[in-house]
Amino acid sequence: MRSPQGTPLQPLSSRASYGRISQPWLTVARGIWVVCALLLLANFVASIPAYYQFLLTVCTLPNPSNCPTGQLTPGTVQILDHLHLSLSSYAAYFVTLDVVLSLLPWGLALLIFWRKSDERMGLFVSLLLMLFGGTGVANTLLGVWAGTQPPPLLSTLFNLISGAEWIGLGAFLLTFPTGRFVPRWSWFVFSCWILTFVWNLPPPSLAQFQVIQVVVPLLASLVVFGGTLFIMVYRYVRVFDATQRQQAKWFVYATVVSISLLVLGTELPAIVPADSPSLLLFPTIFLFSSAFFYLGLGFVILRYRLWDIDVLINRTLVYVILTISLALIYLGLVVGLGALVRLFTRELGQSPVVIVVSTLAIYALFQPLRQRIQALIDRRFYRRKYNAARTLEAFSATLRTETDLAQLSEQLVAVVEETMQPAHVSLWLRQTTPAREQADVLEQHSCCP
Repeated sequence: MRSPQGTPLQPLSSRASYGRISQPWLTVARGIWVVCALLLLANFVASIPAYYQFLLTVCTLPNPSNCPTGQLTPGTVQILDHLHLSLSSYAAYFVTLDVVLSLLPWGLALLIFWRKSDERMGLFVSLLLMLFGGTGVANTLLGVWAGTQPPPLLSTLFNLISGAEWIGLGAFLLTFPTGRFVPRWSWFVFSCWILTFVWNLPPPSLAQFQVIQVVVPLLASLVVFGGTLFIMVYRYVRVFDATQRQQAKWFVYATVVSISLLVLGTELPAIVPADSPSLLLFPTIFLFSSAFFYLGLGFVILRYRLWDIDVLINRTLVYVILTISLALIYLGLVVGLGALVRLFTRELGQSPVVIVVSTLAIYALFQPLRQRIQALIDRRFYRRKYNAARTLEAFSATLRTETDLAQLSEQLVAVVEETMQPAHVSLWLRQTTPAREQADVLEQHSCCP
C-alpha cells in the first residue's frame, strides 16, 4: 500500500514498535542510565563550591574576551564597584543562575526517561541532556588552570566527558528522530565526528608532519558539518513523515534561537564600551542561549504541541523583520529630521521635537507595516495556506450567489482538490423523491409552527 506521494506505507503495528527497546536490553539500558545519572550528579554537585571560588578570581588574560564566561575581568570589577555591588554577590548570582539553568536539562532528562525510556531515541536524548546539564559547571573549571597543566586525572575525565558530548551530538544529528542511520553511508560521516575528537586529543597525533596535521582536520571538519547538513536535509525531504518533519522544525527553530543568543552574548561585548554596565548582561544572555536548545529537545522528543511550530516560526519572522524595519526607520527619521532642524535653526544639540515626531511616526507605522509584512511572509513562505484561505473566501462568496447545483458541485470538488490536495476526490449527491420532499416539509412544519 502506498501514500499519495508514492512512498510505501508501514503497517500500524510496525510503526508503533519502531524504535522500541525490547527486554532484557531495556532493563540493562535503564540501569546504565541510572548509573551515569548518579555519577554526573555527584560531579555536578561537587563542582559548585569550586565554581564559586573560581568566579571570585579576576581573569588576567590580555584579551578579556578570551576569559571563561562569567569570570571577573578588570573592567567587570570596575563596573561592579561603580554600581556598589560586591564581588561575592556577583559570584553568588552567577552560580545560582548557572545551577538553575543546568537543572533545566536535568528535569527534561528525567521527564523524557519517565515517558520515553522504552524508545531508543528517548533514552539516548535523556542521557545526552544529562551530559550537557551535568558538565556545564564542571567544564568551566578548566579555566582555573588556564595557562598551566591541569591534573592528569581531571584532564582525562573532562576529555572523556567532552568526547561523549561531541560524539553523542553527532549521533543525534545523524539519527534524529528515527534513531537509525539513514542513508547507510551516514556511518562514514559519524566516523568523522569521532575522528575530529580523537585528532584533537593531547598529545597531537603526527605532529611532525605539518601537512597532515592541517589537511586531515580540515577535511574531517568539512565532512562533519557539510555531510551532516546534507544528511539532515535529505532525511527531511525523502525519509521523514509529517510528524517527524514537525519535530525537525522544532529542533531547527530552537537551534537558531540558541545560536542567535550565543552570538549576542559573545560578540556584542567587543563593540560595547568597556565601562558600560550592559556588559554584566551578556554572560546571562550566554547562559540562556542553551536553555532554548534544551527546551527544543524536550518538545521534540515528548512530541508536545508539535503543530504549533508553524505559527511560532511565522510570528518570529514577522516580528523580527518588523523590529529591524522599525529600528532602521526610526534611526533614519532621527538622523534626517535632526539634520533638517540643525540646517534651519543652527542648533548643535538634538531637538526633543525630533524624538517625539519620530516616536509618533513609528507608532503610526507599526500596525500597517506589520500587516504588510504578515501578508508578504504568507505569500512567500506559506503559499499553500495563503492560497487555501483565499480559495475558501472566494468559494464562500460563490455560495451566496450561485444556484446551479452542477456548477456548485464542480466548484466544490475544485476547492477540495486545491486546498487539501487529496489523492482522489469524489462527490456523492443523494437523490430526493417527491415523497421524501413532502415528508421533509411536514417535519419542518411540525418542528417550527
